[in-house]
Amino acid sequence: MSPSAVSTPPVTVLGLGPMGRAMAGAYLDAGHRVTVWNRTASRADDLVARGAVRAATVEEALAASEVVVLSLTDYAAMYTVLEPAAPALAGRVLVNLSSDTPERAREGAAWAARHGARHLTGGVQTPPSGIGSAEFDTFYSGPRDLFEQYEDVLKVLTGTDYRGEDPGLAALYYQLQMDLFWTTLTAWLHMLALADANGIKPSEITPYAAGTLGGMEQFLDFYTPRIEAGQHSGDVERISMAVASLDHVVHTARDSGVDPALPAAVLRTFRRAAAESGEEDSLTRLFEVFGRGAAA
Repeated sequence: MSPSAVSTPPVTVLGLGPMGRAMAGAYLDAGHRVTVWNRTASRADDLVARGAVRAATVEEALAASEVVVLSLTDYAAMYTVLEPAAPALAGRVLVNLSSDTPERAREGAAWAARHGARHLTGGVQTPPSGIGSAEFDTFYSGPRDLFEQYEDVLKVLTGTDYRGEDPGLAALYYQLQMDLFWTTLTAWLHMLALADANGIKPSEITPYAAGTLGGMEQFLDFYTPRIEAGQHSGDVERISMAVASLDHVVHTARDSGVDPALPAAVLRTFRRAAAESGEEDSLTRLFEVFGRGAAA
């Protein structure tokens, strides 16, 4: 076998939504022999025109490559696709880049092992447009030897960030990022609606939003060691200040005819922290309030 054949082993991609198509395309660009399968076969047309092989069945797709990349909606979709073809899983390496919870990732890895396959969990930190770029990373977890053996294959898609042996870790790190991403994006959209209700265009206010978000790094760097040390003294800011400030946001939204539900929900959380921990503590006390679970 030639050195190039070792560095560019065949790869199968199951699932050809926008992300799966981008992944298959990246492997084609990198010189891999790519086999693809999707329930709607026509989604493979462009890839086949570029040199991919369209498998007629899941069994055929699994037989074509040791490395099988899963780009499916979730782990339930994995079972739907792979359980009927379970006898063909033996000896396969499943690189599962489908989104789901840490516990479901652990269950999926155990399920794969029962069928003779090995499983790497992945959490992709880019939209399809970033696939093929080392500027973005994907979280991975699972057997270290498996990750190291196929790291060069994984790096065709993005940079790699190995988090540990626990199959659930990559899914956990991914969901942590989604927690921050979706709440932040939603807050920005609420901001735009409030601005628009007052005659300010999105293009006018967004540069200020970007500046605010860009400045958040200094807050994260400042507060992280204090949170780890359990230090929540209100020497820099206090919960009472946050309550008063966000109360003004809620009233501004209501006065502007904009749904205040989002900031109002956050305000209720601030008030819970004040009631449970005292108004003069730092807002970082929310770290412990959240950790105690939902309010009674």
